[in-house]
Amino acid sequence: AVDDRFVDANGKFMEDVPYLGMAAFEVGQKQGAAMATEAKNRKWDEGGWKGTYAIINTYNELDTGKKRTDGSVKALEEAGLPKDHILFTAQKTLDVPGSMDATNSALPKLPGDAKNLIIGGMNDNTVLGGVRATASNGFSAKNVIGIGINGTDAIDELKKKESGFFGSMLPSPDKEGYNTALYMYKWVTEGVEPPKYTAMDDVTLITRANFQEVLTKIGLWK
Repeated sequence: AVDDRFVDANGKFMEDVPYLGMAAFEVGQKQGAAMATEAKNRKWDEGGWKGTYAIINTYNELDTGKKRTDGSVKALEEAGLPKDHILFTAQKTLDVPGSMDATNSALPKLPGDAKNLIIGGMNDNTVLGGVRATASNGFSAKNVIGIGINGTDAIDELKKKESGFFGSMLPSPDKEGYNTALYMYKWVTEGVEPPKYTAMDDVTLITRANFQEVLTKIGLWK
């Protein structure tokens, strides 16, 4: 199985089927670390992160989603962002409107000194909607850092000259495809069964500065 596990008739993961997929928690950590790094580049951490808050759009019904946002939050906390500067807001749907609604419901809960916002979520769309909600509520792009996961859903947004959507963690589909084909070849020709779990956490941060070059290299630029 690749990307998503097979489930049995009871909805349980079929652990005996070899699985190659994204290491959700670890990728989330890299997302959170990237957001913290950019925030520090903008000196948002000065004064004990005064005026800087994170809004995390969650979708805990999906195990992958929960692991990604948990990893992201852990990295933000390790970078020094105080726990009471992190707001969680649940999405009803995994799309841009769903994340807009979630972020809109969180914005009124921010303290009065909130000036800079970090927007997180399990994929590009959960962050895109959050960023759009901040824009419609008066936050300028320079005061927002949104970093998604997937990359390909962020292309149109990154083509914009200015946006609170800073970038996305792009997985390595070429490596996943290569490893999958190699495992299958060895299994069929040599009888070598693949590992039960191969975790893929190789991601690249794409931003306005490099997204066209990176996507072109792996044949995803359009």
